[in-house]
Amino acid sequence: MGYSKEDISLLNSARGLRSLLYKGKVDIDDGLRFARYYQELEKLQKELVQMQTHLIQENKRVIILFEGRDAAGKGGAIQRFVQFLNPRHYRIIALGKPEDEINQEWYFQRYIEHFPAPGEMVFFDRSWYNRAVIEPVNKFCSKAVYERFMQSVNPFEKMITDDGIIFIKFYFSISKEVQAKRLDDLKSDPLRFWKHGKLDHYAQSLWEEYTKYKSKMLEETDTEHAPWKVIDADNKHHARLEAIRHVLARIPKRQEITFEDEDIF
Repeated sequence: MGYSKEDISLLNSARGLRSLLYKGKVDIDDGLRFARYYQELEKLQKELVQMQTHLIQENKRVIILFEGRDAAGKGGAIQRFVQFLNPRHYRIIALGKPEDEINQEWYFQRYIEHFPAPGEMVFFDRSWYNRAVIEPVNKFCSKAVYERFMQSVNPFEKMITDDGIIFIKFYFSISKEVQAKRLDDLKSDPLRFWKHGKLDHYAQSLWEEYTKYKSKMLEETDTEHAPWKVIDADNKHHARLEAIRHVLARIPKRQEITFEDEDIF
């Protein structure tokens, strides 16, 4: 195929040269794809920094919730969101399975404790929606507990938005084939094998059960005040860019920041 002057210029840049060797071998087409991805990602990340500064100045509170099957790319997407953000004004929350004593309290309480302060963003890497999918599929909760959750989650989220919190919900959707490959890759990756947990062993065999509960969750909890944004996450790069663009579109319009006020940081 032919390459434009812009393509050649991009490949000759530091980003382009790194992208050419991304997979350990020189491949011009792959190199261009990666270089274009990183170029667009950097542009969007600059807008995220501007957005965060606006949120700090205006004392806005933001919750961004990520759901999806195992190996859907939720954590990787969150890392691209926060890569250049001020760490004093965001938190990433990834809670495990509730302990027995926690099960005695109001289910949403353990999540509310992590809600944002003014000027702060909180990213939930999985959330209270564990009770809508993971817990019933794996028999971690009874049918009555599951039904009670499904009846209470929409009013709960209405309280969140009525309180003035900007609330965004993502569902990262992947195919069965892509999940299988990613789970196999995790098991053989010495830097990421810790991501492969006990439940991952059953992710494929319980695929249809997960699908049933996931579909019901998306149908019954997609509301006007808290709609789901479903992201096709078979391609991680496309998924990350789409998610960032969605957040930038959802946050109120921002003015250019001059960065003269040291108190912001």
